Amino acid sequence: MSIPCDMLVFGGTGDLALHKLLPALYHLHREGRLHADMRILALARSKHSRAAFQALAERHCRAQVARADFDAETWQHFAARLDYFAMDASHSADFGRLSKHLGNPEERVRVYYLATAPGLFEDIAAHLKIAGLAGPKARIVLEKPIGHSLESAQAINATIAAVFDESRVFRIDHYLGKETVQNLMALRFANALFEPIWRAGHIDHIQISVCETLGVENRGAYYDHAGAMRDMVQNHLLQLLCLVAMEAPVRFDAEAVRNEKVKILEALKPITGLDVRDKTVRGQYAAGKIGGQDVPAYYFEKNVDNDSDTETFVAIQAEIDNWRWAGVPFYLRTGKRLAKKSSEILIQFKPVPHRLFGEGEANRLLIRLQPEERISLQLMAKNPGKGMRLKPVELDLNLADAFNKQRRWDAYERLLLDVIEGDSTLFMRRDEVEAAWQWIDPIIQGWHQHYQSPRPYPAGSNGPEQLQSLLERHGRQWME
Repeated sequence: MSIPCDMLVFGGTGDLALHKLLPALYHLHREGRLHADMRILALARSKHSRAAFQALAERHCRAQVARADFDAETWQHFAARLDYFAMDASHSADFGRLSKHLGNPEERVRVYYLATAPGLFEDIAAHLKIAGLAGPKARIVLEKPIGHSLESAQAINATIAAVFDESRVFRIDHYLGKETVQNLMALRFANALFEPIWRAGHIDHIQISVCETLGVENRGAYYDHAGAMRDMVQNHLLQLLCLVAMEAPVRFDAEAVRNEKVKILEALKPITGLDVRDKTVRGQYAAGKIGGQDVPAYYFEKNVDNDSDTETFVAIQAEIDNWRWAGVPFYLRTGKRLAKKSSEILIQFKPVPHRLFGEGEANRLLIRLQPEERISLQLMAKNPGKGMRLKPVELDLNLADAFNKQRRWDAYERLLLDVIEGDSTLFMRRDEVEAAWQWIDPIIQGWHQHYQSPRPYPAGSNGPEQLQSLLERHGRQWME
């Protein structure tokens, strides 16, 4: 069981809080992972009584939690932890009222979860300090993105650092809480089979794909200023790249793991100037069909400018300039309104030196994060019957089946519990965030300097036509 704790969620009536954080906390409560004395306080501008907020939370949790896991009696015990406090996070005076509401039990850990727009991060941290709410046991959780550029990220990090020391800052990327992402580390560092071949001499290339069928939904105002590069590549995709490429840490703890990830980010070859034409593809979805339903073009979405040139799709050929990965391209792609929803990492090994049977070869490792979590090693095997006719077959590990179909923890369950227990292994460090922006910023600048407008692609397709040429010019193909 965890320690006594107050969790305060700024933006407590927003989508993230209602659809992700509260259901995750409910599951932790249901499994006895939360201290009996833990309190959860939602903070937002709208006026709600405590009972009204509890009813709102119940409605959303019932929609998000599997019916078999939602129990009325368990909910009543969980709801007793929930409280609501109306305030404006941009007003310093409201933090004085919050302090009086909380009292001053210094022996308790306080977790401030900033499920708000990044523009409020600095104000909230400063106001917490002024109100005396940022004591030595206080922790702060920041949702991505941390800023919109290197300069803005440095400004946010500096303001946060003036209030909270680095050990109490948790920059969350929910992808790092996924079971399969952590299994990637187990696969690499707990199995002697892969270590000798996990390098340039044996791997031809690596593909990291995070594809979505959804559009911007109700995030148009934010997304139109962010785009796929800032919203997905700077955090999710680069984090996956780091876990695939990093060296084994000297031990499995926060600093050792994050040290190795920073080394990868610092070793990424810069993509600057005209390089963006050859090594990146930028796209924006046009009207199309997904699941038989008509889908409007991006610029007709709610809160999106009609002449927007924001990208909803990005593909990049990245390279890591170090001993292990020299010459191995890492192909990253992410987009909205694509043909299917999937998050996958493909490790394509080099072919055998001599094709004895004249057949094509699989020789690839597929790590699927969603929709289902599984790991497949694709090999060539002989077809039954006369002759040596080969076909690709899979050695398939379905993680749900392997662990007796026990309920898979949601990423936020694991990460919230880590915050409560003070374990920052799966969170991003300040220099990690800034190193990612240092690589991303020149690409965005190159797009603008060389008029790389987004290429249109029909909703329900695999992306812009130019996507294929990124690999085909080197004799490779995307795995669809």
